[in-house]
Parts: sequence; structure tokens; C-alpha cells
Amino acid sequence: MNQERYTIHGINGPVVTVTGGRGLAMMDMVNVGEEGLIGEVVRVDGGTTTVQVYEDTTGLMPGQPVTSQGAPMSIELGPGLLHNIFDGIARPLEVIQEKSGPFISRGLNIPSLDREKKWQVTLSVKVGDQVAPGTEYASCPETAAITHRCLIPAGLTGRVTWTAQPGEYTVEEPLAEITDNRGGVHKLALSQRWPIRTPRPMAQRLPISRPLITGQRVIDTLFPIGKGGAAAIPGPFGAGKTMTQHQLAKWSDADIIVYLGCGERGNEMTQALEEFSELQDPRTHRPLMERTILIANTSNMPVAAREASVYTGMTMAEYYRDMGYHVALMADSTSRWAEALREISGRLEEMPAEEGFPAYLASRLAEFYERAGYVKTLGGNEGSVTVIGAVSPQGGDFSEPVTQNTKRYVRTFWGLDRALAYARHFPSINWLTSYSEYADDLKDWYEKNVGPDFVPCRLRISNLLQEEAKLMEIVKLIGADILPEDQKLIIETARLVRVGFLQQNAYHAIDTYVPMDKQLKMMQLILELYDGARALVARSIPLSQLKATGIFDQLTKMKYEVPNDDQSKFGDYRRQIREALDQVSRANS
Repeated sequence: MNQERYTIHGINGPVVTVTGGRGLAMMDMVNVGEEGLIGEVVRVDGGTTTVQVYEDTTGLMPGQPVTSQGAPMSIELGPGLLHNIFDGIARPLEVIQEKSGPFISRGLNIPSLDREKKWQVTLSVKVGDQVAPGTEYASCPETAAITHRCLIPAGLTGRVTWTAQPGEYTVEEPLAEITDNRGGVHKLALSQRWPIRTPRPMAQRLPISRPLITGQRVIDTLFPIGKGGAAAIPGPFGAGKTMTQHQLAKWSDADIIVYLGCGERGNEMTQALEEFSELQDPRTHRPLMERTILIANTSNMPVAAREASVYTGMTMAEYYRDMGYHVALMADSTSRWAEALREISGRLEEMPAEEGFPAYLASRLAEFYERAGYVKTLGGNEGSVTVIGAVSPQGGDFSEPVTQNTKRYVRTFWGLDRALAYARHFPSINWLTSYSEYADDLKDWYEKNVGPDFVPCRLRISNLLQEEAKLMEIVKLIGADILPEDQKLIIETARLVRVGFLQQNAYHAIDTYVPMDKQLKMMQLILELYDGARALVARSIPLSQLKATGIFDQLTKMKYEVPNDDQSKFGDYRRQIREALDQVSRANS
């Protein structure tokens, strides 16, 4: 390691200028000051180097030493990441609390992984085996739900010349030795390091062809996201961004959840940490934390660490993707991350662009979202990272730079509506401003796994909502009574779709999660009632007679009354629809 020392020349918040030599390289990790604060080189200009410090710089003075680590900003990866809570630079917060109390002390260089815990290791290779990047050489049960697979690092090809015996080992103890093609010997343990700003390599990027099942009807049916895709959830304060992400974290069919609290309020992060620790995994009926990583970087923590936290979370997600797992990364919120970029850029005296954000805001957002994907790993498995980024535009203005630039790099846009949230309609995803470009890519999967009727039903439901929006403009001007009966039917059916289908209760035992086959049956019932009512209206029978039977109100309750594991009650609703239609028809015959 290069331990050459430099000295502090100037301090401007988290930005420190360093003089004393030309040996520092871009993105080098350094220790700043007498306390060894963690920092990263962000600019090299002649004999002066600029460092952004990931900790509070209060008390630093010119002339204090700066020591280079001779390597980029990296984090340690290995068993023990799951069921843990980290800060923005991957230091475990529980260990920090033990050492420094409720507030993070400066200069704490704590490793990400527990050095003393032993893991029950099974070796996957033997002496004489030829190995290549991505080959599994060891595994251990990380939690009851997840098996941790240790893979040969990128760039290492050779032959196994020694292996340890199966047993219990710490993350640092050697498990195997690989002799490369040049005769070099490389010792492998349970842990490895990886630079956070460098995407982990893959063998091939695969097309997105299967959805991330969330159990949320408005998402799965109208605005789906594919595994390996990217989505944005923009919305004003109180619109339900965090609530929506919590539901996705709990119910989505991802194997592993990485929840990244980036610059959020401390009380919100506290609530998230408490809720996640209490949630039960619906798959295993064990704590959800057993397949969850939490990264907490609250708004009062140093802005430089906030800027690094998204890369920390993404690197962890890619690490488990390479093992063949499907990972969902929840970033809450990318607006706070962009504000950290703006503050650091201002202290670097860079030329500001729109609304003070740096000119490279768009490229940084692209770097982040482009690391999502469904891939074939170096080991030949399939894995994915799905990114769901919350955006918090000031005043709910979707035309501001972060939202607009995010829309360029995501294919699913779940626009939250303050009016829906205040009306207690959750998820408050506005069906008129939201969109998903994955729907066509997933069509074959729906036909094969849900049913051939799913896509046509989805299109008809969407068209009814669009028609209602147009008609409501007329209603605002002249009232609903003057509309013809067929248009009144559209408005009444769309209301049934909104209240009985799109609105979902996260706290209801049945309604909190809805499987895809049940979503299809709910749509089929709504459309069956619509088609039957349209036939009556075509015979000049007033819609009010059918509404008087109460069938529309009865259907709004089916989301609470049909259990997910016993959907036979849909037959009762179908009979009620036919009886209501026959009753009105006989009365007018």
C-alpha cells in the first residue's frame, strides 16, 4: 500500500485541498487529518489535489497529514451483509453505536464484516481444478433464506493448488489458493473488496422478459416493471413514496432487498429500521431482515457520504446478483443524492447548470440506473438488479431537473398524486401520468403464466380509465345528468375500477398482497359487468335501474372478501352479476 503522506492546504466544508506531491490519483481513498477521516480524491490539478471527506471536517487544520491508501474507494463484500444496517460508506451502524454511542464519532475505521464470527463453509472446488472468473469455490449459509456463494474474482484464471478442509472459518481465513497462468499465487477467503464506482462485470446482458411481481394491482396490471428494470417513483411530500417502497420490499418476488435511505429525515429512517426489523417474510415466515440490507444515510450526515451511498448499495446488489439472485434496490431518495452532488459541486467551484445542479447530473443518474439489468453472470447463472428510485421534487414539480433527467433513464414511471394521497387512495399512483414501457416486453410471460386474457383485460381497463378522464372534463362543465347512458356507464365502471381494483389496503390481511391470477379474475368480473350493462343500455334501459340492484357496490368489496388461497367465491360474484342483469332485463321486457 502506498503510505506516502501529504498535507492539508485548505478546507471548505467536506472539500479539502491537499499539497505535497503528485502521487495521488483520481478516486484514490485517503485518510485525512490526525483522526484519519475517510476521503476520496475527486480532482487532481498539478501539485494540488482535491479530496471530498465522508465525515465531519470540523477541527481539521491546514498542515495536518493526509495519507493515501493507494486504491479506489472500495467496500468489503462477503457473508454478514444481510441482516445488517450500514452507513453510506458501508460501516455497520450497530458496531458504531457500541463504540461511540448514538452519534457517530469521527475517524472510526470499522470493517463492514464481523472479523470474529465463524461461518460453516463448504468447499466447491478441489486441488487440480481449473477455475475462471465467476466459478464458485465455497459457500456458506448466510441466513436461513440465503446461501452465500463465494466466486472467483474477475481477472483471475488458474488452477486450484490448495484448499482448506470443510469447517468453520472467519471472513479473513484462507480457503483456497489459486495459481494463475503466470505462476502467481492468490489466496481466497470468504470476503473480497470491490471499488464502489466500478460496475461488477457480467458475461452478457439479457433481455427483460419477466416481471417483478409485487402483489400491488396498479403496478402488476397497469404499470409493471421487469426484473432487471428501472423505475422512478416521483411525488411530493406525503404522497406515499416510502410507503410504496416498503410494500415492494415486503411483497416483491426478489430474492434480496437492498433498501437505501439516502438523505431522508432521521425519524423516517428510524421508522423504516423499526418496521423492517419487525416484518415477517411471507415466503419463509421468518424475519424479512434475513434477506435485507439497510443503508441509512440521514439528512444530517455528511453530504459526501450521501453521494457515495448509492454506489455502496448498488455494489452490494451487484454482488448478490453475481451469485444468481434477483435483487431489488430501493433508493429513497435520489433527489437528496442529487442535492449532495449540487452542494459538493458548489464547494468545488464548478460551473452550475439548471437550478444549480452540476452539468454532469444527467450522466451520474445514467451511471446509477444503467447498473440495473437482467444478466448472465460470469459463472453462467442468471441474476438481476431491479432499481426503484424515489424522487422528491420540490413542491411536487415534475418538471424540475432530477425528475426530468431520471425519466430519460427509466422505463417505468409511477407518478404519485398528492390529491389521491389526501383522499386516502393508496397506492397514490396516478393512472393518467404514469407509464410502463415493459408491458409489451412482458406480454409473452403474461400469456404463458397468467392467461391469454390478461393483456386484453389490462388494455380494456386502461382504456376505461382514459375515457373516464375525458368525460370528467365534460362533467365539470355541464354535469353528469346530461350525459348519454353509455357514457354514464363508463364513468360508473371506471369508479369501480378505481375503488374496487386500483385502491389497495396495505394493512388488510387479504388486500395487502394479491397474486396475478386473482388480479386477472377481478378484471374479468368488472368487464363482465360492464359488457352486460352495455347490452342493457343498448336496449335503452336506464343505468340507474342496474345501479339500484347494488351490484356495483358489491363488486367493490370483492378485494376484501375473496381469500388469495381460495378464490371459489368469484363464482358467487359471477352469479350475482348475472342475477342483477337478468332482474333488470326481465323488468323491462
